Amino acid sequence: MPLSEPAGAAAATAEPAAGRQEQLPDVSRRYMVLLMLAGIGSSMASVAPSAFSLAIRLQQIAPGRVEVLGYITGLGGIVSLLAGPIVGTLSDRTRSRWGRRLPYLVVGTLVGLVAQLIMGFAGNILVLGAGWLVAVLGYGAVGHGIGSLQADKLPEHQRGKVSGLTGMAQMLAPVLGIGLATSVVGSPVLVFLLPGLVGLSLGLPLWFWAADTDSRQLPLPAEPLTAASMFRKLLFSPRRHPDFAWNGVGRFVFYFGMTFNTTYMTFFVAQHQKTDVTAIGGLVAALAGAGLVATAAGAFGGGLLSDRLHRRRLFVLLGGAVFASGAVLMVTSGSVAGLIAGSALTNLGLGVFAAVDQAIVLDVLPSRAEAGRYLGIINYAQQIPHALAPLAAGGLMAVGAAGGTRNYDLLYLVGGALTLAGGLIIMTKVRTSR
Repeated sequence: MPLSEPAGAAAATAEPAAGRQEQLPDVSRRYMVLLMLAGIGSSMASVAPSAFSLAIRLQQIAPGRVEVLGYITGLGGIVSLLAGPIVGTLSDRTRSRWGRRLPYLVVGTLVGLVAQLIMGFAGNILVLGAGWLVAVLGYGAVGHGIGSLQADKLPEHQRGKVSGLTGMAQMLAPVLGIGLATSVVGSPVLVFLLPGLVGLSLGLPLWFWAADTDSRQLPLPAEPLTAASMFRKLLFSPRRHPDFAWNGVGRFVFYFGMTFNTTYMTFFVAQHQKTDVTAIGGLVAALAGAGLVATAAGAFGGGLLSDRLHRRRLFVLLGGAVFASGAVLMVTSGSVAGLIAGSALTNLGLGVFAAVDQAIVLDVLPSRAEAGRYLGIINYAQQIPHALAPLAAGGLMAVGAAGGTRNYDLLYLVGGALTLAGGLIIMTKVRTSR
C-alpha cells in the first residue's frame, strides 16, 4: 500500500475518520436493495468478459494465442490499480445537481457498453485489448461510485449489513454474468453486450430513485487539482491514519494467503485424488457450487451479525480462523467429503472476512469527503496479492517436492496461516472500529 502523503494534503480535507463523524440517518431497505442490484449489475458486466467472453473472442480472431489473454487481463489489472484513486478523487471533487457519484455511475456504464461493442466487433488482438482497457475504466468507475455511495450514506450500524449484501452480490454476479454469456455464445457481439445490458437494467433503479443529492454547494478542497497533486492522491500517511493503514496490511496478508489456495485449487485436488486435472471436472464443479453458497452465506450472515452485535474486528478474526481451519481440513482429509467440507469452510471464512472488513474500511476512512480516493487506495491491498501471490507460490510448492509432484499441502497450510494472520492483525491493531 502507498505509505506517504504530502503534509498539506491532509489539511486540505481535514476530517475525522468516517466512523467518528456525526451519525448519519438510516438508509431505507429499498436503498440497500438498489445498491445490491446495482452491484450485481456492474459485476456481471465486468466479470463476464474477463472470465469467459474474452477467451471466446480471442479464440475466434487469434486461434492458439492463449497467452494473449494473460497479457490483456494483466494490463487491465494495472490500469485498474492506477485509475482507482484517480477516478475516486475526481468523483470526490465533482459538483453537480446530480451529486458526486451518479455521473460516474451513468458515464461509466455507458463507456462500458461502448467498450463491449468494440470487443464484440474486434477483428484483431489490438482492438480487443483496447476495448478491454476501456471497459476496465468504465466499469471501474461504476464500482467506485457504488462503494463511495456506501461511504457517503451509511451510518455505522448499517455498514455490516449492506457490506454483506453487496458482498453476496459480488459472489453471485459472475455466475449470472457467465451464464448469460454462454446462452449467446454464438454471437460475438451479444456474448459481451448481453451481460452489460442486463447490468444497465439493474443499475437504472438506483440512478433514478436513490443515487445521490445535489453537491453544488459542497466546498472544494483548497489544494488545486494538478498532475502532481493527482499523483500524490495515490499516497497516504500511515502515521496520520494508522487504523486505515493497519487494516490495509491485514487485508493484504489475508488475500495473499487466500490467493495461494484459490489459484491452485484444481491442481491441488487432482494431486489429492491421484488423478489428472482432466478427470476432476465434476468434483471441481461441486467444490465451486458449495463454495459459492458458503461465501454468500458468510458475507450476508457475517455482515448482519457484526451490525447486530456491534462487533467488527472479532468477525474478521473469525473469518481468518475459519478459512485456515478449512485449509487444514482439505490437506489432512483423505476423502472427497472432507475436501468439499474444507472448501466450504474456506469460502465461508472468505465471505465473513470480505463483508465485515469492508464495513471496517467504511468505519476507519480517513475522510468521508475523500471517500472515493481512499477506497481506491484500499483496493490495492486486495488487488496486488492476486498478482504477487502466484509468483511466490512456486518456491513453496518446490519445498520437499519430488517425482514431478508439487507441495500443494504446504502451499495450502501457509495460505491458511496467512489468512489467520491477516484477521489477527486487524483484530489487534485497528482501534477505532469496534
